Amino acid sequence: MVTTKLLHLKPNYLLPLTIFSPKLSSFSLPKRPILSLFWSTQAETKSQTFSYGPSLNKGKIPPKTPFQTQKQDAHQPEEEENLIDEENFTRIFHLAALRVPSNDCFALENRLRGHLLNWPRIKNIARVPGDEIEEEIMTLFDKGKDGEENDGGSDGEFESLVLYREKLVKEFNYMGFVKFKNLAKISRPGKRKRKEKKGDEESKGNGRKEFCVVEVVEEEGGDEEEMKGLLGEEFKGQRIWKGSTRLLLLDERYGDKGSEELPQAIKAVLAEETKENRSSTIELVRCKLTLFYDYWQMTEILEALLPEGMIIPSAFETVGHIAHLNLRDEHLPYKNVIAKVVLDKNRPKIQTVVNKIDAIHNDYRTMQLEVLAGNCSLVTTVVENGLRFHVDLATVYWNSRLATERQRLLSGFNHKDVICDVFSGVGPIAISAAKIVKRVYANDLNPFAVEYLERNGVLNKVERKIKVFNMDGRRFINAMFSSEKAHSITHVVLNLPKDAAEFLVAFRGVYRDQPSDKEFSFPMIHVYGFSKARDPEFDFHERIRIALQEVAVNVDMRRVRLVAPGKWMLCASFILPESVAFAECRLNM
Repeated sequence: MVTTKLLHLKPNYLLPLTIFSPKLSSFSLPKRPILSLFWSTQAETKSQTFSYGPSLNKGKIPPKTPFQTQKQDAHQPEEEENLIDEENFTRIFHLAALRVPSNDCFALENRLRGHLLNWPRIKNIARVPGDEIEEEIMTLFDKGKDGEENDGGSDGEFESLVLYREKLVKEFNYMGFVKFKNLAKISRPGKRKRKEKKGDEESKGNGRKEFCVVEVVEEEGGDEEEMKGLLGEEFKGQRIWKGSTRLLLLDERYGDKGSEELPQAIKAVLAEETKENRSSTIELVRCKLTLFYDYWQMTEILEALLPEGMIIPSAFETVGHIAHLNLRDEHLPYKNVIAKVVLDKNRPKIQTVVNKIDAIHNDYRTMQLEVLAGNCSLVTTVVENGLRFHVDLATVYWNSRLATERQRLLSGFNHKDVICDVFSGVGPIAISAAKIVKRVYANDLNPFAVEYLERNGVLNKVERKIKVFNMDGRRFINAMFSSEKAHSITHVVLNLPKDAAEFLVAFRGVYRDQPSDKEFSFPMIHVYGFSKARDPEFDFHERIRIALQEVAVNVDMRRVRLVAPGKWMLCASFILPESVAFAECRLNM
């Protein structure tokens, strides 16, 4: 097979890249180019080394078509889709490949595994479009080694597929494909395939985009036009059709090498095949691998878009279909571009990207969020611990990063427990606990959170086991332990890290009015808090001791997570001391 000679392209050119839409033109951008994808000098190219595998710094950028250039120069509406020119992230890599019969590709893959491409997210085996054949037709092309199995020759040689087609052509008459149905199947796609192809064309815009394409680079002309009439348009581009084949993509180092320069393992495979068969079914071809915008990961795109040296925002919290960013001040001029990339790289799971624009200051713990990309709906459904929770981030609080901690807390409950959740929110702890324990008393100051709490209880079919309250935390503690329910409560959860320790004062004297002749089982208190101290455990323990006004409190302290540099979230668990429960000083509500 004759293949075109490919030039080895070196990335020593600098191309302009338009990314931002007119609505970002008012920002003061750094003087250096935002995209550091190319090099301007040959010396800089030599001094810079890149790791193995695909990169935006490698490969060739395809030239823009006149249509793309006209579209880029035209005035675009100010929409998020136009923030990034996806065509600028297309890269072309020239590779070498072995075209092998599909039945032999997996065996050869194991033999040549160390010499194959092995790029991230790129398969070693690529399909060759247009040469597929139905399994029932393959039986016509069996290569028997005796004269009884085929008519190819009396000496038992293998019959080539081209000779078989020529044999069918000689028997072809005016009846056409009526008599020779096998030839019809070879030449024309079946009805099912035609329907599938038509359906693919109609749904091309709605389906998932291709992130890479492998093409064989061949010399046009020759026998192609003659074969095209016999095989049909779907086989255009292949000079000699040898049945269903695959491409074994070779390591990128062999992209510009000839057959004599290949490793011994590859030459041995070619030599074996040539020795066993007069016409080898394995051939070395040149391929063009095209990687599109959808191939590159989020961090790779952002690294190219943002100025050099800027920290890449690679992590975000997921709440249902919403991606919650916490951008730094340096990221704000590029917030729309960052959100667009996050949305593109996490669809369809992520449909909305928001950024917190202010810290939590209100009593309801709601965040001030700005929608940067996607739809504007902040109402979503979160699945946690096998349960579903309706959440509106505009009016209630939710933190998906505490899912592991909530699961740890729930593992300490049993079917005899009665839980008192002082700051329940929309019910991640209360509703999950209701699946385990005997009874749950849930409270929150935020009326919107209480509404979603009741709704989520019905959604998860635990509404009969949850009693919901809407009041201040101190009043709720006082109301619970002043009633007859006080003797049944086994666990109290105070998950309000910013202020929960201050609410412990409400436990002083909670059993003072209870009959003294009864036996008491004091509840286990689980209180959360933040600490920036050098010794966060000691600091949080002191705050608990001050709030309870108790000198000695046996506390089980653990670190939950690092919420910021030097700032820990902790959980303290202890049994309510008897001296605190019967203290003389009691909180006046």
